[in-house]
Amino acid sequence: QVQLQESGPGLVNPSQTLSLTCTVSGGSITTNPYYWSWIRQPPGKGLERVGNIYSSGSTYYMPSLKSRTSISRDTSKNQFTLQLSSVTPEDTAVYYCARGDHNKRAWDSWGQGTSVTVSS
Repeated sequence: QVQLQESGPGLVNPSQTLSLTCTVSGGSITTNPYYWSWIRQPPGKGLERVGNIYSSGSTYYMPSLKSRTSISRDTSKNQFTLQLSSVTPEDTAVYYCARGDHNKRAWDSWGQGTSVTVSS
């Protein structure tokens, strides 16, 4: 059974870069038919996809965040990382990493989520 665990700072200063890592166990991040996502939920709002990294290493970013987002991976550690630059208080959210299944067209495994606050 695959497990995902987010890690990273809970407080980020405005204009700085938010960096979160998702450590995956029980399954490789290079295996099809899976892809790996960052998803966030701002306070009082719904879930919002930030972006994906695929088993090939290619990426997809939500257009509204594309200019500030980078998702990378370390296959030796079975981890993938989110970097979101020039953050503002509007980036305050619970951030989740999740595994998506192309065949199911859905996320089937989630991390527990990590709360990130952007504030000085």
